[in-house]
Amino acid sequence: MSVKYYRTSFLLLFLSSLLLFSATPWSFSPPRKEYYELKIYHVRGPQMALMDNYLQNAYLPAAHRAGIKNVGVFKAMDNDSLLYVLTPFQSLDQLTGLSQKLDKDKAYQTAGKEYIDSPLKEPAYQRYETVIMEAFETMPVHAKSGLTVPMSERVYELRDYESSSEKRYLNKVKMFDDGGEVEIFKKLGFNPVFFAKVIAGSHMPNLMYLITFSDKASRDAHWRAFGGDADWSKLKSMPEYQQNTSKTGGKFVRPTEYSDL
Repeated sequence: MSVKYYRTSFLLLFLSSLLLFSATPWSFSPPRKEYYELKIYHVRGPQMALMDNYLQNAYLPAAHRAGIKNVGVFKAMDNDSLLYVLTPFQSLDQLTGLSQKLDKDKAYQTAGKEYIDSPLKEPAYQRYETVIMEAFETMPVHAKSGLTVPMSERVYELRDYESSSEKRYLNKVKMFDDGGEVEIFKKLGFNPVFFAKVIAGSHMPNLMYLITFSDKASRDAHWRAFGGDADWSKLKSMPEYQQNTSKTGGKFVRPTEYSDL
């Protein structure tokens, strides 16, 4: 066969490949939104040492084995009896299925025995509260803080905004997502870990988010910058976003040395 024949065949093959490529519907879907479980443990005295041992040596390693890369463990800075455990999940099925995996994890059962089998009159904790959340559209997956200072020096702020009705709550969520409030936090370097809608908890309707700072002075400086930001001034004055919260609150927490977040 002639060189001309091979050249013609190659050209036809090339053109047909281009047509096939152009006819194929290519789309890039955003990451699936995560779900978060926040457990707030109430502990007393020696229970904290037991809980630290359990979380560091049993729960976190087991969660990692179950495909959960990052688990955050935090302690309230103004209350030595509160312990916060934040577990991110890729789906609700993963969330509801974790306890079953822990039941079958022999290494977890061994490492966590003191917690699992704590006696009636010397329990591992007094009680715990649970909050289930769904990530915002504009931050569908969590992020590790960009801070480089030691864990023991950091100040994290866990904030929640309550609304007086479902309509006002959804409007506040829209303000974060569509209005650009999340982007203002990112732009100003608040190092957010997550923004999320609370779908089950004791204070609803509400949303929660976690932002991080190198120290308290940095936290105060960031909020001053937020208050004076031109984009925030414009956003908060928009008529469509008025009166969408009834109560705002926050808790200062510090990550444990073994926390993933």
